Amino acid sequence: MSGAAQRGTTTVSERAVRRIAERAGAEALPGRGDARASASVRGRRAELSLGVTLPYPAPLAETVREVQRHVVERTRELTGLQVPAARIGVTSLAVVTSAEAAVPEPRERRTARRWWSRRRFPVALLTSVAALGCGALAFDLVRVHLAHRAAAGWRVSAVHWLSAHGPGDPAVVVGGVLLALTGVCMVTLALTPGRRRQSPVRTSADRVDAAVDRSAVASLVRDAVGDVPGVGAVRVRVRRGRVTVRAGLAFGDRSAARLAATTAAQDTLDACLLGRAPRLRVTVVPEPAWQPPAPKTTDATAPVPLSVSVRAAGGDV
Repeated sequence: MSGAAQRGTTTVSERAVRRIAERAGAEALPGRGDARASASVRGRRAELSLGVTLPYPAPLAETVREVQRHVVERTRELTGLQVPAARIGVTSLAVVTSAEAAVPEPRERRTARRWWSRRRFPVALLTSVAALGCGALAFDLVRVHLAHRAAAGWRVSAVHWLSAHGPGDPAVVVGGVLLALTGVCMVTLALTPGRRRQSPVRTSADRVDAAVDRSAVASLVRDAVGDVPGVGAVRVRVRRGRVTVRAGLAFGDRSAARLAATTAAQDTLDACLLGRAPRLRVTVVPEPAWQPPAPKTTDATAPVPLSVSVRAAGGDV
């Protein structure tokens, strides 16, 4: 038996390395992923570069790292060459269909909570008024005590007016009521979530809160009801606990159109996964050009089938 030096050497072509790298990349890509590779072989060292098509949705960084690791290991194993690393470039994304996508385990959807608003405008308004009043009073006091100036006229007038009006004075009562209402409003704003234009959405992900604008929900419901045969103009109003739909009927049966519109609107609301299922109210109003469908009647000119019985000598025919 001849030695290894006498049997010669095995040369792996760049084409073979490229095909192996492409195959390894396709193995590591889920769904509709694809890989196109280029290889350069110099002695016992191979340099790889791959352009991959990633399935969407997929985590970009994790998928690229997994493809890179798998391509390097498989190329080393099958070719025996030294592959220090593989350059990966994402060329495109491919949407994975429901049949190709892996079906995840069902998870219980978490009940969404209402988002809290920061109340920036009320807080800024209250802070500005308080800062302006306190700043003016502090400036006047400093000017009086340090610069030995006379007190400002507005402060003297305010002191004289307060000294001349008691608790029972109508102006004092009105001012107290307004101040109390302002306090109630501020307390209400502090204790309520706010963001009335947004509705929370139920999610199955951890530490993820989502919300949808109510105008978007109204647009979806309007489009769904507008696709019902016979329905013309549609108006939708979305509140926190109620969705009101008013549709105009151009032609067709009113009861059937209302049932179809209610079903379409309810299916759309269910698909939105709102945190609090709103009550749905659908009203179908005939438009001026609408005419009730003609009742189904039997055509008098149609031939009426006759039953003829002939008695012969041998019996009925």
